[in-house]
Amino acid sequence: MTQTVSMPLWAFILIILFAAVTFASHFLFPSVRWFFRKRAERVIARVNQRLQRPIEPFKLARRHDMIQRLIYDPQVTEAIVEHARKEGIPENVAFEKARRYAREIVPSFSATAYFTIGIRLARWLSKSLYRIKLGTFDRKRLNEIDPDATVVFVMNHRSNMDYVLVTYLAARAGALSYAVGEWARVWPLAPLIRMMGAFFIRRKSRGTLYRKVLARYVQMATRGGVSQAVFPEGGLSLDGFLAPPRMGLLNYIVDDFDPAVREVIFVPVAINYDRVLEDTILIAADQSGTRRFKPSWVSVARRVLRHIWLRLTRRFRGFGTASVSFGEPLELSRFEARGPEDLTEALAGALMQRIADVMPVTAVPLIAREILAAETVSRLGLTDSVTADLAFLKGRNLPHPHRAADELVGDALNRLRARGLITMSDDDIAPTALGDPILRFYSNSIAHHFDADAAEGEEISAVAE
Repeated sequence: MTQTVSMPLWAFILIILFAAVTFASHFLFPSVRWFFRKRAERVIARVNQRLQRPIEPFKLARRHDMIQRLIYDPQVTEAIVEHARKEGIPENVAFEKARRYAREIVPSFSATAYFTIGIRLARWLSKSLYRIKLGTFDRKRLNEIDPDATVVFVMNHRSNMDYVLVTYLAARAGALSYAVGEWARVWPLAPLIRMMGAFFIRRKSRGTLYRKVLARYVQMATRGGVSQAVFPEGGLSLDGFLAPPRMGLLNYIVDDFDPAVREVIFVPVAINYDRVLEDTILIAADQSGTRRFKPSWVSVARRVLRHIWLRLTRRFRGFGTASVSFGEPLELSRFEARGPEDLTEALAGALMQRIADVMPVTAVPLIAREILAAETVSRLGLTDSVTADLAFLKGRNLPHPHRAADELVGDALNRLRARGLITMSDDDIAPTALGDPILRFYSNSIAHHFDADAAEGEEISAVAE
């Protein structure tokens, strides 16, 4: 037992490595996991004390466990068998395909990342870029929402800032789970977005198996009480109008709805800006007739560097107002009781109408509308027209700016002129060739408040397939 054993150095190193791995896996890793799990539980307990809607257990489930639960769901299993039969492939191959879909969809929510990093970053970014204003906001009505119900915020999609803005404004309500498109499935965005509780969707996928996996995840999350945020338009508005709704995610929720298990309450949210960060990109995509708008890294880097330079030289004055309105909540059980023939289509139409009804009016869209309405207009004439518009909006109890008309006109004209979108003289304000489509983009966002026919029929931009 005390004899010396000789061995090659490489063998000794391997033995030490195996011993280290064994020690770590049996003693160190469980202790580390226990430490971080207890720390996370303390964070969640503190966060839940100040939230109106505590974080749901479903959202806190381990990602691996959620993936296993999803792929072994009876409906997914049936879809796997059917997919294997149609494609003429072994069931284990179809099963692995479903597993890949599940791993792609299921988030890995981190309360620490969401509430200590995400919320703070969203607040800083929102307030540093915009002057945040609430339009219609019935706090009492929103506070009366059943705490056991699943709340789904249904929003129009103006900018990728929508995610950031609503995350910040809804920080005290709870942790939102977003449906995020394929644009964000790049490193390092993908891991960060998953930690924030978002789930990825393939908007162009038509595969039955993929749709079933996605549907079951959305339905499980809804039954689990997870607060969600969806964009029924399916993408950013290219022309400023509200686009016709897509039924996908809403249909998944409606198909699995059981009021005896859990109520679902939809909260319409309308968002509008004085400056949409991607406006020129979206307008160019609309003019080209395609939704392919992927700016180059060079152009993105150039804009970011210019923005940083403006901040460093203290010349950045913000992008104006970003305004958010919350509409009248819609309870799915009551809406279903009305007995519409096509529940999902009727629901989507009702939600989009409620979004349109509370669409905020900000300075730039309002002034853009008046400039486009007249061949030539003076500043005094513009101020008079805006004064009349504000009185009209106030009379109809629509979300509107509360600043004086001359202040709104001055602020908006300075912003439009700085971008080269208008020309100005003592008695003449007119759009430039560059500015005309951009002014129309902003004017379209509030056209329905002034013209009942502006947002109907063919004038509503359709989402390209």
